[in-house]
Amino acid sequence: MVKTKQAPGWRFTMRRREAATGYMFIFPWVVGMALFFLTNVIRAGRYAFYDINILVEEGGGYELIPRGLDHFRHALFVHPDYVRLLTNTIIDMLWNVPLIIFLSLFVAILLNRTFPGRTAVRAIFFLPVVLAVPGIQGAFNTMNTMMMGGMSAVPSEVGDALGGGFNPTGIAFMLFDFGVPIVFINYIVSAVARLHTVIRSGGVQMLIFLAALQSIPSSMYEVAQVEGATAYETFWKITLPMVSPLILTNVVFTIVDSFSRSAPVNLAFTTAFGQQNFGLSAAFSIISAFVICVFLLITGYLISRKVYYRT
Repeated sequence: MVKTKQAPGWRFTMRRREAATGYMFIFPWVVGMALFFLTNVIRAGRYAFYDINILVEEGGGYELIPRGLDHFRHALFVHPDYVRLLTNTIIDMLWNVPLIIFLSLFVAILLNRTFPGRTAVRAIFFLPVVLAVPGIQGAFNTMNTMMMGGMSAVPSEVGDALGGGFNPTGIAFMLFDFGVPIVFINYIVSAVARLHTVIRSGGVQMLIFLAALQSIPSSMYEVAQVEGATAYETFWKITLPMVSPLILTNVVFTIVDSFSRSAPVNLAFTTAFGQQNFGLSAAFSIISAFVICVFLLITGYLISRKVYYRT
């Protein structure tokens, strides 16, 4: 008896089911991006080549006056601050992003352990993210401004006791005496000076790392313990490879989050709504977005080569 070969049919396999679930999750984002984000990006790209004249006396609206590449030339070669601000933003990212990722992973490992009051400690570490809301941050800035007037009357020795006399130079000399290279000393001193910004920017990354750590099978740590692996070996052989996909996610998130609050973004906003120069503001936005996208592609490519994906 000759068996006929049946044509392979389309089966809803586990892999396809997982892919369909992923598509369902990103579908609202795709719709929102297509309807709201992409249209604004295209409009901004168009405005970068024009001067926008607001028509007040004619009953509203605006007219576009062609300028070609003049706004881009002005942004790159004429404007006194834009290139410097964009360069400083990239340099700050190179300094801050590794520090934020390291601190977030370190705190997540500590908070993943079982100890009394763990929930309260997690909430405390996430509190800077809540306090970074613009309304709350504005209230704190106002309070700080009001307090600075009172602090001016405090004697200098009392101000030093309250922390006003902190000097990173002492830390630098101490590290130099221990034989630490100058490059690492500069990075550590800079990290101490930016500690407030780093802690405020690492709350979401900490939660992502915490979820990644909890998804690691406990059997892997049990096998490592049976085999006699040390805590150092367990971290480099199990923990770090298993959370490496989330390291890439957190790096991308940190870069985008840092850029959204950077000086070039504020300059573009001020140029548009303060100086009513919407064409130049659009040019600022397009150049900044292009530079950050290139930075993301290079960073993502370099990190993705070391990412371990569990199958």
